[in-house]
Amino acid sequence: MDMLIDKALKEKLEVLQPQLIQGIQELIRIPSVIAEPSEQYPFGEAIDRVLRKTLEICEGLGFRTYYDPEGYYGYAEIGQGKELVGVLGHLDVVPAGSLDDWENNPFEPVIKDGKLYGRGTQDDKGPTLAAVYAAKALMDLEVPFHKRLRFIFGTDEESLWRDMKKYMEKEEKPSMGFTPDSTFPLIYAEKGLLQLLLESKNETDLVLEGGNSFNAVPDNIVYTGEKQEALKDKLLELGYEFEETVSGVKVLGKSMHAQAAEKGVNAINRLAIALKEIGITSKTIEFIANEIKEDPFATRIFGSCEDEDSGKLKFNVGKINLGEKETLSIDIRIPVTVTKEEIVSKLSAVAGKYGLAYKEYDWLKPIYIPKNHFLIQTLMEVYQEVTRDTLSQPISSGGATYARAIDNCVAFGAILPGREKTEHQPNEYIVLEDLYIALEVYAKAIYRLTR
Repeated sequence: MDMLIDKALKEKLEVLQPQLIQGIQELIRIPSVIAEPSEQYPFGEAIDRVLRKTLEICEGLGFRTYYDPEGYYGYAEIGQGKELVGVLGHLDVVPAGSLDDWENNPFEPVIKDGKLYGRGTQDDKGPTLAAVYAAKALMDLEVPFHKRLRFIFGTDEESLWRDMKKYMEKEEKPSMGFTPDSTFPLIYAEKGLLQLLLESKNETDLVLEGGNSFNAVPDNIVYTGEKQEALKDKLLELGYEFEETVSGVKVLGKSMHAQAAEKGVNAINRLAIALKEIGITSKTIEFIANEIKEDPFATRIFGSCEDEDSGKLKFNVGKINLGEKETLSIDIRIPVTVTKEEIVSKLSAVAGKYGLAYKEYDWLKPIYIPKNHFLIQTLMEVYQEVTRDTLSQPISSGGATYARAIDNCVAFGAILPGREKTEHQPNEYIVLEDLYIALEVYAKAIYRLTR
């Protein structure tokens, strides 16, 4: 990129910043959490609404847009040529959790102290729209796109990826691309993601339900059963935080994305440990209290399971439900060199001792792109040029991004090194200054990839 274009690009990006923020705010106001499907809306009305709003924004910016008639995905495209470069982002978000933990309404965006707050600001509405406006800046400067650039908007990333599966069945696949759904500088390896259920008939009178999703460490669970005074005494003894509520005892934890489960505090695990200590138990409670405890690596089951490229296995009990059945919803991030079969075999053997049956819910295979790959080198050069950060190196992640959906694709930003990751947590936010840096990085990356 010559100096004249570079100067003009920076000026254009600055002009577009207010429009970008306004667009993000419009998307945040739509509570696009997955809901019960209907004939018209596969993932609920709100998710369909955010998809249509995003396409409306893109059409207003000058993109060619397409809405999948079944409502699974949409895309916006610009440029000419045979080759297709993809930017993949998702518009669905995880539930807000307890509103008491939010300083503001999670779906009413607020700017405070240089930060934009709201569910989806980091994951992934903010970064996705930043990439769109990065391309818009190039369009306004009449920079030619020698390849077609397509923004693919997903709607089921936080659940089963049925959107991407449908896209891959029906549409053209990009030859390469990136997803703005992680951290800078970029992610060259992603662990395997296994989500599963451990199930059994409930042979007790215990009724219990807690947790919001597989991939979020549960930050609270309310116990309404017997022996609540004994439970409170035991929680105090164990040093576990709790609150007394009208309905029962609320055990408190700390929410965190499952890929970084060790940074959270799992309220379900803590309740199970305390319940067993006071003599209230079941198959799932015994399994958690004996085999998992508070270990986010599940070392008793898997041993020291890690590799050099992607680090340790991560294990998260995301949900528990004791009704007619006992069900645990579990999320495991598996190192790239470890097979799913090895993990399933060990887990099934241990769970079977408690009468719990293994049932696969979802599986996303790991990805690994060598650091000398053209895509890695190009994106790293752009990142270093904009940020002047030559110390940060490509990293591996336990996250599961749309980079797995196509070949030659990586997660690229938008969170800068050293910044707090707040996705899936209360008071999710993005730093506006960082967002504007990402805007420039994405503009220059798109320029390079479409040459």
